[in-house]
Amino acid sequence: MLDFKRLIDKLRAERSLSAEELRQLIDGYDDETLVYAAAAARAVTEAHFGDGVYLRGLIEVSSRCRNDCRYCGLRRSNRRAERYCLEPEEILAACAAGYRAGLRTFVLQGGEDPALTDALLVPLIAEIHRRWPDCALTLSLGERSDASYEALYAAGATRYLLRHETIDEAHYRLLHPDDMSLARRLACLDALRRIGYQTGTGMMIGAPGQTAARLAADVAFIARFRPHMIGIGPFVPQHDTPFGREPAGSVRTTLLLISVLRLLAPRALIPATTALATLDPAGRQRGILAGANVVMPNLSPCEVRRKYAIYDGKAAAGCEAVEGLAALTKELAAIGRRPSFARGDYGDRHDAGHENSENQYN
Repeated sequence: MLDFKRLIDKLRAERSLSAEELRQLIDGYDDETLVYAAAAARAVTEAHFGDGVYLRGLIEVSSRCRNDCRYCGLRRSNRRAERYCLEPEEILAACAAGYRAGLRTFVLQGGEDPALTDALLVPLIAEIHRRWPDCALTLSLGERSDASYEALYAAGATRYLLRHETIDEAHYRLLHPDDMSLARRLACLDALRRIGYQTGTGMMIGAPGQTAARLAADVAFIARFRPHMIGIGPFVPQHDTPFGREPAGSVRTTLLLISVLRLLAPRALIPATTALATLDPAGRQRGILAGANVVMPNLSPCEVRRKYAIYDGKAAAGCEAVEGLAALTKELAAIGRRPSFARGDYGDRHDAGHENSENQYN
């Protein structure tokens, strides 16, 4: 029988495993391995970030999308989706609310909405940077031209999250429409790194067609790419998509992969995602204890949150929302963690433990 603890020890010491070792670990781990991996990842997280968990204010700017990805409720073919696109004034108001709550990083996330042109985004980003120069701004707006990425970076955006979703060509074609390509996605990631963004990538765990070998290849790609941010979470079906009746991804495997990726990338920013909390009420806490160090409370206007229906049952209230920061603080305290209101750049050592004096929830 394979000694999975030995693999975890090797991963922690060498920050690498072969593709076959990764596949065997993903395919054969047990509860004891899961606990052992989480303890190792937790120790590494604490060494680099202390007991703080970074908070990022999430603003879901648009539910419109030109793409037709088979897993996403925002896909252009979904005629039941409720569409919206926030006005710049609404986005600025959300940032102001987040700043008053103590947040110092904003994340603008949305579908690939043709209305989100550079003509709209560049002055908006510049205004956010002007009003709150001590804040970091992350974008997650999909594939754009190199010139667009450069313009948004020059305006003041410093981080960009673009999940690769799968490094396997056949699997990519299963998940995405014919007018999208893995080569284009990887070219965008390379461009983001070259321009100077702190760049994030990642994938769903348990997506239709995913195998242990394909997932191991994704982990190996992340190890090679060395992103600043790693966004992973379980696949959650959305009923109006072609994959609407597929089973959800495994919370346990997601937790294992959070630990594995923490050991591979000790300084990376890894969120405990909303998808994890959607499938498991304790998912956020379990993710943090497995090595995650970021939580993203929702800053979107309350009236549009349910419209950003990328999957069924998406949590957007309570500890998932900016209104629930007091409850989130208590939830973190229950596992020996505390919220950090610092900008929290890649690799900050113990900065996550620093509190912002203006925050009312300390």
